Formats: sequence, structure tokens, C-alpha cells
Amino acid sequence: MGALHTDLYQITMAAAYFSLGKADMRAAFEYFVRDMPKSRSFLLFCGLEQALEYLENLKFTDDQIEYLRELQVFRHVSAEFFDYLREFRFTGDVWAMPEGTVFFAPEPALWVEAPIIEAQIVETALLSILNFQTLVASKAARVVIAAGGRPVAEFGTRRAHGAEAAVMAARAAYVAGCPATSNVEAGKRFGIPVVGTMAHSFVMSFDSEREAFKGYLDVFPESAIFLIDTYDTIAAAKLAAEFGEQVVGVRLDSGDIAALAKDVRRILDEAGMRGTKIMASGDLNEYKIDELIKSGAPVDSFGVGTEMATSRDDPSLGGIYKLVEVLEGGRWIPKRKASQNKATLPYRKQVYRIYRDGIADHDYICPHAEEHEGEPLLVKVMDRGRAIYRRTLEDARKRASEQVDALPEPLKDIWKTARYPIRLSPRLEHVDQS
Repeated sequence: MGALHTDLYQITMAAAYFSLGKADMRAAFEYFVRDMPKSRSFLLFCGLEQALEYLENLKFTDDQIEYLRELQVFRHVSAEFFDYLREFRFTGDVWAMPEGTVFFAPEPALWVEAPIIEAQIVETALLSILNFQTLVASKAARVVIAAGGRPVAEFGTRRAHGAEAAVMAARAAYVAGCPATSNVEAGKRFGIPVVGTMAHSFVMSFDSEREAFKGYLDVFPESAIFLIDTYDTIAAAKLAAEFGEQVVGVRLDSGDIAALAKDVRRILDEAGMRGTKIMASGDLNEYKIDELIKSGAPVDSFGVGTEMATSRDDPSLGGIYKLVEVLEGGRWIPKRKASQNKATLPYRKQVYRIYRDGIADHDYICPHAEEHEGEPLLVKVMDRGRAIYRRTLEDARKRASEQVDALPEPLKDIWKTARYPIRLSPRLEHVDQS
């Protein structure tokens, strides 16, 4: 992600800070979600690795600077500002929740402390990175909960909002508990296991399903999964049964999957193919998966695409990035936005999670210098522009699993939303009520 992957006003504000002598003023900005999405009881923080990579590598190239210089809006800006951009690097500190941490509105999941010009320039990119991956991870976590331990493969690439969004959606889904993706680039880039079956077009390209199935099995004798709903699902299941236990699995992508899965399972079992798995796909989401399982459908795994990669029921996350403190005269001065329905809380903050018998009981938000019982959720991840808290994707995945497991059961009910208790420190409570 380059330096121009931002909104124009970030750079015009940077020019104003520079021109008015405020560029070096130390400031703190926090990333948080003001209100929970309509059908979410928790959020899963994701995208930190890409955010830190962006901050470490951020710089303006000569051609980018020349482009900016030629914009009409900058015609009164001094040449010195563009010289500053040529040497620009992010030198700030970052505190954040580790990837895979469950959080809630209005808790800060990340805060940046840096010269205000640097903290301002990075706002748009950080929001873009964190909002999208957190959005998908939070949706995927619900799908994984609904599947009840059955594997869910991420199949959303063709419906994602762009090629790179598809890769990051696969990453976020993996953090949330999906064990595999169909996205080959995500597999290569992040080491995520990749899976795939066949398309209807493959079956249709042959004169018969038998020929299609045999040809595919010849090429992939140890991993063939037959797509059996191109024409007649039951007839195709009987045909697949003729190939015996060498068939790893069959996929159902349409029709009454609950009823068909039962018929297909019977056909396979009668052929001695008890080890052959049934995968279901086709516009699935957490609700449909839950209904399938409750119906007793013998589905072994699921492929979920559009609904997960786009978070279709709630397709955007209102994560925001707001100024909370500035350093003036050697003292940190709290800053608070007072806009109607958009008021914010000042101070760099810490979030403590209090557990009772291994289950999250409530969270406590306070200014970061205060201490409280419980687990502090934000840790220092970047010092003077260099990442200092490296964790693997597997670490994030493990943390996500542990965090979701520790949630109270009402928060894991996909059919109802529940509110998790969050308490403010007396100082923040006083500000909130003022």
C-alpha cells in the first residue's frame, strides 16, 4: 500500500500542520468502533500485521510528490513541505490488541502516538486495513460458531470487492477459525491451506458425468471431490458410488441440501463409502448452516463465500480514528469531540478484561496510566516506527479461538444479540456524563 492510498484531506491537513509550525506536536489517536453492528455481539480484531507493515514501509516517492505538487489545491504550499514529504517516515509508537482479540464498542483496539503530522497522514490507510479485516473476521467467527466444529472453507474470492480484498478476506477468515481457503494467492502469501473441488463447467464440458468424474479421478486420485448437482443429484451420487472409496468427497451446491445430504449419505454408505465426506456450499451463512445442522443433515464440511467475504448482512464496519490527547508544554492535554451522537472519550486508554471461572465477565476502560485488575488487552506493538511485537498467523488464530471460547454463551448465540458489560473508570465516567 503506497503513500497515496489515502484521502486528500489527510495530506492537506499535513501541509497545514507543517506550514503552521505544528508538525512536531506529539499527539495520540485511537482506533475504535463507536457502535456495535446491528447483528453482532462481539468483534474480532484483525489486520494488525498489515497495519504495522504499512507504517514501517510508508514513504513518498518522487513521482507521488510531483503529482501532489501539481494539484491545484497545493499551489500556495511551500516547497519545503514537499521536501519534508521526500524524507517522510513514520516514527511513532503504537499500542494495540493482539490480532484475534475479541473487543466491543467503544473500546480502543489500537492507538497511535506520534508527531501529529505523521499520525494524521496514516489515518485513512489504517482504517481501511483494520475495518475490512475486522469486519470479515467477525462475520467468519459467527459462521465457525454455527458450524459447531465442522470445517468451514472460505470460498469468497469471486464475490469479494476486488482481488486484494479477496486475499485479505481469506486471511481474516483463517484467523477466525476457517481451516482453509480457495484463494491460491492467500495460500502462497500466508501459508493458509488451500482447497478446491470442481465447477459445473468442468462436468458440462464432457459428454457425460461418468466421463467427467473418471477423468478428474484419474488426474487427482488422492483428492478428488465430485460436484454432483449439475444435473440430477441423486443420479450423480449413485454414479459417484460406482468409483468406490477412492472418492474423497462429494459437494452439494444447490437444492434442498438437508434432504439431499441424507439421501446421498445413504447411497454412499450402502456402497461401503462411509469415509467419503459430504461438503455443502451455495450461498451459505451462519443461519443456514445452523438450520442444516439442527435438521440432522449429514454434512461434514461447508464452503462459504459471498456471505463471509463481504459480510453480506452488515457489509461495513464503522471503525473510527480520533484524536484523544496532545502533548503541550510537557503535559498531555486530553482532547474530546463533543458532536451530537458522535462524542468521544479523551485520553490514551487501556482495556482490562476480567474473567470469572475462565469466562469473560466484563471489561474496564481507563486512562492508560491507571491500573486495574484483569488482563490488559493493549500491548506496545511499535516503538519509534519499528514493529516490536511479532506474532504469527497461527498465534492470531489460536488467540481468536481462545477468546471466542471464553465468551459468555449469550454472546455466541447467532440468532440474538447480547450486550457485554463494559465499565468506565471514574475519570472517564465523569467525562462521559459531562
